[in-house]
Amino acid sequence: MRDNTLLLQILTIAHVYGHNDFFKNNFTYRSTRASLTIELFKAHALRVRRYAEDPSIGVDKVEHVLDAAHALSWQCRRNLAIRKLSHNEQLERLVEAAHPRTDPYHRIHARPEVHEPDIHKVPVEPDEDLLLFIRDHNPFLAEWEKDLLTIVDEEAKYFLPMLETKIMNEGWASYWHKRIVESLDLDQGLHLEFIVRHNQVVRPIPGQINPYYLGFKTWEDIYRRHTDPTPEEIKRDGPPAKNGEAKLFEVRETERDSSFLRRFLTEELMREMDLFKYEARGDDLVVDKVSDEEGWREVKETLIRNVGASSIPVIKVEDADFGQNRTLYLKHSHDGRDLQLEYGEKTLAYVARLWGREVVLETTLQGKRSLLCYNERGFSMRALK
Repeated sequence: MRDNTLLLQILTIAHVYGHNDFFKNNFTYRSTRASLTIELFKAHALRVRRYAEDPSIGVDKVEHVLDAAHALSWQCRRNLAIRKLSHNEQLERLVEAAHPRTDPYHRIHARPEVHEPDIHKVPVEPDEDLLLFIRDHNPFLAEWEKDLLTIVDEEAKYFLPMLETKIMNEGWASYWHKRIVESLDLDQGLHLEFIVRHNQVVRPIPGQINPYYLGFKTWEDIYRRHTDPTPEEIKRDGPPAKNGEAKLFEVRETERDSSFLRRFLTEELMREMDLFKYEARGDDLVVDKVSDEEGWREVKETLIRNVGASSIPVIKVEDADFGQNRTLYLKHSHDGRDLQLEYGEKTLAYVARLWGREVVLETTLQGKRSLLCYNERGFSMRALK
């Protein structure tokens, strides 16, 4: 900070104002308890330090648990704004779903079959919170091990909104630092430096997505389309119901990166930014689709599937006692993208380390149902019927 120029200090302050506004108002951050964050992290660090310094535990055992927990930390619920049902609430929903509603025409309709639900199954419903499930259902974990899993889960869920809103957040801060600085009565030298610094931040980067650039351009386009839309846009979308700033503040509060891009990244804007999709063919990277009339939707869908937590596989706990021998049965929610087996093996090894028994993962590989297994004999896989 001491070496920054006056303009860079002004620009940094304006940029941080944008971030502060986004953190305060976007819905994904409502679970982060910002006023308690520093004290919470200090408490976490103190507890970990105490475990590491305890002669009966030590650094090696603490790191053994933390390595596995951090590797699995993103296997948690993605939308923290939706309250997770309690065990009893899940049971009530299961029983209610198993019994059909009263049919006013039951005299002429065939009687539906009723299958009694397994209320003793654990979990009652597939559970995305992998670390918390292991903490609550592995009876062989020591209290300090359970506490470490809680710490890692809490910190992952603190950072999850940042992962889910990187493009929106950086774009918002860049959009507002530009408007703030341009509203100041800067002399010519400072203004020229601002132009250089701003363009260094929001320029496109060859070979990768610059979240500052993509977010900034999308926010600018939202403002323009609700302030000065073209005749074609009015014909296609109708006249804007809100002015530009009102729409900006609405979107800032209610969206995350995936929904933000799905709703507001237009074909015209994609073409302006020259977005394209590429794939590996042998040792080469080859352009597969460009943002023309035929390919822009596929380019957009590929982008959306790789922002935020969308690039992380969704894995849920299906059964904690598969085969009646405490085998942990996991299921991958396949979305058309196969798991990379190298990472799959390492992930199952970490789960087995924390669970203490065999772990199996159901997935789809090359269009076929498969089961990945990890136990004391190591990693294996087989096809499922």
